[in-house]
Amino acid sequence: MTQQWDGRTAAGKPRVVLGVSGGIAAYKACELARRLTESGHDVQAVPTASALHFVGAATWSALTGHPVATEVWDTVHEVPHVRTGQGADLVVVAPATADLLAKAAHGLADDLLTNTLLTARCPVVFAPAMHTEMWEHPATRENVATLRRRGALVVEPAVGRLTGKDTGKGRLPDPEALFEVCRRVLQRGAAGVGPDLAGRHVVVTAGGTREPLDPVRFLGNRSSGKQGYALARTAAARGARVTLVSANSALPDPAGVDLVRVGSAEELRTAVTAAAADADAVVMAAAVADFRPAAYATGKIKKKAGQEPEPLALARNPDILAELAAHRPRPGQLVVGFAAETDRVLEHGRAKLAAKGCDLLVVNEVGESRTFGSEENEAVVLGTDGSETPVPHGPKEALAETVWDLIAERFPGLSED
Repeated sequence: MTQQWDGRTAAGKPRVVLGVSGGIAAYKACELARRLTESGHDVQAVPTASALHFVGAATWSALTGHPVATEVWDTVHEVPHVRTGQGADLVVVAPATADLLAKAAHGLADDLLTNTLLTARCPVVFAPAMHTEMWEHPATRENVATLRRRGALVVEPAVGRLTGKDTGKGRLPDPEALFEVCRRVLQRGAAGVGPDLAGRHVVVTAGGTREPLDPVRFLGNRSSGKQGYALARTAAARGARVTLVSANSALPDPAGVDLVRVGSAEELRTAVTAAAADADAVVMAAAVADFRPAAYATGKIKKKAGQEPEPLALARNPDILAELAAHRPRPGQLVVGFAAETDRVLEHGRAKLAAKGCDLLVVNEVGESRTFGSEENEAVVLGTDGSETPVPHGPKEALAETVWDLIAERFPGLSED
């Protein structure tokens, strides 16, 4: 057999162990392996014996360029059950079945993958995939909580079609989204930073609300949701349990988050209030309409020949950010707002920070060709302590990292119970 991969076969490349357990979603891990290798990572596939019933060893070898490692007895003189985990920069298990999660939580080591999980001292990511009933079972939930408490990143499964006709939560997230999680975790690992949001539940809003005027028209705004989605992805990669309340965004679902879709400001208010009940932080990045039509027309409003349209009466929407800041459901909860301004940005931002009562306010200048829909952003984060943190023009991920850095600094210590 070709020499066992030990994590040091490709100098300079990040070393990734891709564990694959025996679930029908194993075929999706092939695409994850391809994305990792094509982006310059050195990948070693470690499937379980059950996983090989779904995807054969030849496929993994072809995708990674390494012989498949499955048994602790292969090339035993090189001690693969120890060396594989020791040499990795990241271990990701996708899919992670209920059985694999249980073994990992209890420290069992009956094959090469579970041995690797015990010896790895790098970041570990689990991407669960199973039927909804299995994911919601108290035993699985306890195992997931144990792994998260130990510092592992267990991403939330997606909601969608499962095996057969079943639909629900338990679907493996799309490989592209999982690759994004791996990339972010590797970046933080290379910087010597761990999952500093582990054990936290955070709520993020994204997108722009739409206020219906009649069955075919609405009042809306230009928000794409990209900044809110960047905040959600970043928080998930830093170990948080994330609830993303998304208003009318067409972006792909981020891996590892609970996604709640809403339309109007009232729907967003209801969803955020429910999600915030046990949240450590709420980040209101969505563009929430200040006003809505005072009356809703049940039929399409027709234009009449020779007549001007009736004036549109507006009603004020609830100030969700101010409500959250004033009535926090748990002690120590942090509330972060976003303020999009077109002029006198910092002046208006400071006034809004005082008026809203939130802990941090992210202020940026917007316009028809600025910020909305762009991949980049520029902002100043204002704090109630008088701090001002400028974030230079750059990717929205960079702003997201800064926001979570500032939030993490302000978190009280986690309780041991």
